[in-house]
Amino acid sequence: MMQKAVLLSVLVAPAMFGAAASAQSARDYVTVVGSSTVYPFTTTVAEQFGKTGRFKTPKVESTGTGGGFKLFCGGIGVQHADMVNASRAIKQSEIDACAKGGVRDVVEIKVGYDGIVVAGSNRTATLKLARKDLYLALAKQVPDPANPQNLIANPYRTWKDVNASLPADRIEVLGPPPTSGTRDAFLELVMQPGCESWSWIKALKDVDESRFRRVCDAIREDGAYVEAGENDNLIVQKLVANPRALGIFGYSFLEENLNQIHGSLIEGVAPTFDSIASGKYPVSRPLFVYAKKAHMDVIPGMREFVTEYVSERSMGEEGYLADKGLIPLPAGELAKVRAAVLSKSK
Repeated sequence: MMQKAVLLSVLVAPAMFGAAASAQSARDYVTVVGSSTVYPFTTTVAEQFGKTGRFKTPKVESTGTGGGFKLFCGGIGVQHADMVNASRAIKQSEIDACAKGGVRDVVEIKVGYDGIVVAGSNRTATLKLARKDLYLALAKQVPDPANPQNLIANPYRTWKDVNASLPADRIEVLGPPPTSGTRDAFLELVMQPGCESWSWIKALKDVDESRFRRVCDAIREDGAYVEAGENDNLIVQKLVANPRALGIFGYSFLEENLNQIHGSLIEGVAPTFDSIASGKYPVSRPLFVYAKKAHMDVIPGMREFVTEYVSERSMGEEGYLADKGLIPLPAGELAKVRAAVLSKSK
């Protein structure tokens, strides 16, 4: 996907800080909100940054991507977040909300790649799922088997109902809420491609996109899909407690818990570091952090924190974020991202 390089070009005047211009006395540390998927990576950078002793360790909160953008776009000043983690690119509606809040110069930092996994307990066999299977299991409405041109309320109760090759276990999937960037990416990368298995639905994308999204993005609300909040570690715990359930979250949480859970195959491909890095795993996505340029020289340590984030020791192939499960950008792409970020943040 073509990203909105660095967003907006109108500089925010320092005067917009108003009474909060004396940021050092009001707040002397960087604040970051947003994605639970990006949270562990930004927290790791914050901890490494804090060890330098020059500045305080940044405060990182997991609020979900959508909730994070609401906080981030709220305005300029020390009462507002300096940066936001995002497990998807910023939407035009969020750019507009930022502009309305006076946040008119935002630096986009592409930090790496992640895969969305559909994981299960190690006490169960590995499922081999297609995106069509996941759509049929989780959509609020599905094509009527007797007349595929019509939509009906989802009648499927077990995985075997969806696909005869799957087990007869009850469909129970723990996943992210609507405020989550992981939810947005799951809809785009799984539900919509699965939905497009029917030619008439695929055709809607060009002629009636709003209806296409209503058909493909609506998740069932009858208990088969359980919104598990923004705490991905909690989903892992629930999978251990309930071996027949599946959970949706980022690859890094799978890697950290391989002694307890495993990822399902999607279109025949297992979610691994190499399959995500190569693009073979079909449910892969870029991850981002966004920073307010207006805060760069007002919040102590913010510019230095951004510099640390895009450094080779952080985001490089041998960097400490790769050790945490982040799929690093290729060296050439990282060099371009670093040069753009450092240039635009001046």
